[in-house]
Amino acid sequence: MDILTSDTWLITWIFVPLLIFIARVTDVSIGTFRIILVSKGKKGAAAILGFIEISIWLLAISQVFQHLSNIACFLAYGLGFAFGNFIGILIDEKIGLGLQAVRIITRNTLDVLPMALRDAGFGTTVIKATGGKGQVNIIFSIVPRKQVKFLLSLAHEIDPDIFISLQDIRSAGSGYMPLRTPLFGWQRLVKKK
Repeated sequence: MDILTSDTWLITWIFVPLLIFIARVTDVSIGTFRIILVSKGKKGAAAILGFIEISIWLLAISQVFQHLSNIACFLAYGLGFAFGNFIGILIDEKIGLGLQAVRIITRNTLDVLPMALRDAGFGTTVIKATGGKGQVNIIFSIVPRKQVKFLLSLAHEIDPDIFISLQDIRSAGSGYMPLRTPLFGWQRLVKKK
């Protein structure tokens, strides 16, 4: 095999599929994160990411069409798509944009858990309710997504038998929520009506 044939094989079977894989991982990661921004109402950032995403996708798909007889390009395209979804979700988890509503149902710590959450800086609203086995507290809190794990670990430490549900919140106004400020870390903010 001469040098020219060796270089052509290397480009066709290694370099081009690798380029397609990297392009797909990048554009699908961006696309996954863009969809998350759209759901949170971040129009400007979503539009910019959409432009970047489609530009990279065009590069990847054009390479696939130029190498239709190369099965490695098809595999790279599919694997890049799968891995890009995974990376996009990891990016979203790491950045943790937005708010989540946390609902905790407890019967073992009717007063202790809400007080512990308030002492940790979380606003809580407690509703007394009756469950299948007696009186329970339903504890509501709106929390920045980056703080949800801390809140849940604190709640589980106090009562390992709690029932928890989480829901993404597009926006919240008024009330008592911890806010992150760049200079001072987590601070409480009370908004007046």
